[in-house]
Amino acid sequence: MNQLERTLAIIKPDSFAGGHAGEILAMIEAAGFRILGMRMTRLSKAQAQGFYDVHREKPFFAGLVEFMTEGPVVVMALERENAIRAWRDLMGATNPANAADGTIRKKFGTAIDRNAVHGSDAPDTAAYELGFFFSGSDLA
Repeated sequence: MNQLERTLAIIKPDSFAGGHAGEILAMIEAAGFRILGMRMTRLSKAQAQGFYDVHREKPFFAGLVEFMTEGPVVVMALERENAIRAWRDLMGATNPANAADGTIRKKFGTAIDRNAVHGSDAPDTAAYELGFFFSGSDLA
């Protein structure tokens, strides 16, 4: 069943530094997403730790926090039918080497830990992640 959903998307520092933000935005719009909110920001260490807290005990946590604070990111609230699944399909597999042709991670990701973009993986995650970066009035 098709359902209008919202999801969080982040253009990560590697994509921003590589000059790929515009092309990624064009891919998002071409895939039928409506951008409800968008801003460029630079995450502090505390913000990155808070956002990725679910991974705190994993061995890649410190490297992930360091990577996400090394430069600007673009955070977006996206909306369309089945947005979470559609955005994950457009992103491609977490490891760019395993991502399908035509996906963002295949085009712009260089490694599993430098994979160009982030996206929420479920409705409850999307609600939390959207609330981390946007207030309800931002997305009215």
